Amino acid sequence: MNTFEGKILLQGSEKIAIVCARFNHIISDRLIEGAKDSFLRHGGNEKNLDLILVPGAYEIPFVLDRILATKKYSGICTLGVIIRGGTPHFDYVSAEATKGIANATLKYTTPVSFGVLTTDNVEQAIERAGSKAGNKGFEAMNALIELISLYQALKI
Repeated sequence: MNTFEGKILLQGSEKIAIVCARFNHIISDRLIEGAKDSFLRHGGNEKNLDLILVPGAYEIPFVLDRILATKKYSGICTLGVIIRGGTPHFDYVSAEATKGIANATLKYTTPVSFGVLTTDNVEQAIERAGSKAGNKGFEAMNALIELISLYQALKI
């Protein structure tokens, strides 16, 4: 049986973008730091890392689709923070951001990772941005790096 698996290691020449929502920036800034840390720890060259900021999580898919169409990047890491409030707004934004990122990803052959937090409260978001539950930005970049390696192994 042939097994294909990616490695969490960059060659140094991969061009990667982070697309991150500015809304809830106090938390999303920590996700960006985590993603950048992963990129550099696993062989990335800082000049090959671009940060693209969008207003909110709802806007991520629109920008993601445009960026993927350029074929400029080896992979894209999406980050954002959506915190439940007292209205159904959370449900709409989280569902559309998730569906939009998935749809854009399926449309192109470039690896994309999903690091958009959807939490019930600020405390949960803080936990996932570097305190108790690790840093989901770091984890999303790890997943992206592994996907890039797997795509290369599969020659897709």
